Amino acid sequence: MSNRMLQRYGDRDRMNHWFIALMFVLAGLSGLAFFHPAFYFLTNLFGGGSWARILHPFMGLLVALSFARLGSQLWRDNVITDADREWKQHAGDLLRGNKAGMPPVGKYNYGQKMVFWVTLASLGVLVVTGFVFWRPWFEPLFAIPLARAAVLLHSVAAVALIAAIIIHVYAAIWVKGSVRAMTRGTVTDAWARANHPLWHKDMTKGG
Repeated sequence: MSNRMLQRYGDRDRMNHWFIALMFVLAGLSGLAFFHPAFYFLTNLFGGGSWARILHPFMGLLVALSFARLGSQLWRDNVITDADREWKQHAGDLLRGNKAGMPPVGKYNYGQKMVFWVTLASLGVLVVTGFVFWRPWFEPLFAIPLARAAVLLHSVAAVALIAAIIIHVYAAIWVKGSVRAMTRGTVTDAWARANHPLWHKDMTKGG
């Protein structure tokens, strides 16, 4: 039974996930180009500074809207529970390689849930602040001090989002078999039993 495959994500969810990933990389690169002069050369990827400035907010919106669609389907599975708080207390054991000592979890563990909520919050801040200084349509509607504060918050949220995505990617690579879930949509029975036993039990009805 260890080689049995369990469906973790459908085709639409996986396509949406990779679209978010693509738009995130493009929005991130164009955003870095304006974050510091040392990164301005990245505007060449978009046809120059003017095109990078024009495309950046639209790519950012696509990331936010696509993640909102994904989040509307996954948020219930990411609600923090008492079991997650117990898992958090044993997180050090996991980092030391003692996976057997970890409390059982459902579809997502506490770390994955935190990445979800940080991503959601960061994107929310990025969208709201981005509108405040989006030239030429919205920026004139706001006072200059507010626009400057929005730029600062936008940068902080971007750093938080990038950090969350780095953790997400690292964890997916670190836990062997995780990437398969978003490339093929399935995971092995053994993977599910080892990493998400409560979800495995639900999927197999305890069998």
